Amino acid sequence: MTMNTPALEATGVTVAYQSQSTPVLRELSLRVARGEIYALLGGNGAGKSTTMNTFLGFTVPQAGSVRVCGIDVAADPLAARAQLAYVPENVALYEHLDARENIEYFLRLAGSAWNDAAIDEALNAVRLAPAAWTRRLGGYSKGMRQKVAIALAVARQVPVLLLDEPTTGLDPQATSEFNALLQDLRARGSAIFMVTHDLLGAAEVADRIGFLERGHISHEVAASGEQRYDVRDLYRRYAGTAQAREVA
Repeated sequence: MTMNTPALEATGVTVAYQSQSTPVLRELSLRVARGEIYALLGGNGAGKSTTMNTFLGFTVPQAGSVRVCGIDVAADPLAARAQLAYVPENVALYEHLDARENIEYFLRLAGSAWNDAAIDEALNAVRLAPAAWTRRLGGYSKGMRQKVAIALAVARQVPVLLLDEPTTGLDPQATSEFNALLQDLRARGSAIFMVTHDLLGAAEVADRIGFLERGHISHEVAASGEQRYDVRDLYRRYAGTAQAREVA
């Protein structure tokens, strides 16, 4: 992937399910560049999860194209999926293993090259305290589990990170630490795409915020200046997308 190739790109994507009378996604188009954090917001049922699933290759659109690092997801989903790491809202790791053992296991499963130093570097990169590296995950908080999942992505050296509701259930301090971690990853050149309900968290960390309404981007706002965003304007836009979904 060249620096000019979008890390994620959806062009005119339409997804419809037989059980629903209207498409979930309607000519959705968006791009995420390398070294960019993009937050997708929308009301319940707006199509956020379906958008994520199209990038993962789990949902095939009826129209349009989806690319990950220039790879057509429909044509080669495995190659596209190898370029990204997905962190769900509830991270699924092995509770009887410690952080290092979890990362080692999943790296072996993925056939990725690794060594102890690379795992240590990844754990340091996500700011997980060294004292926790050899503790079983059964005693971890949600924020610590997320750090291990992202450390796995760092160790795999994938260029794209997909996050599903990453700050749900985190206290303010953990949310602040998590946002600082995302900024570190952006500085490394990672592309980060997150779907979230957390408007203030998105405003703190995202370079661009897209508002999903009835399956397409109704508004897209970029951070600018010291204040980054007009939070009141963001709230108005967010409330508008939620209300539009309710009356649809």
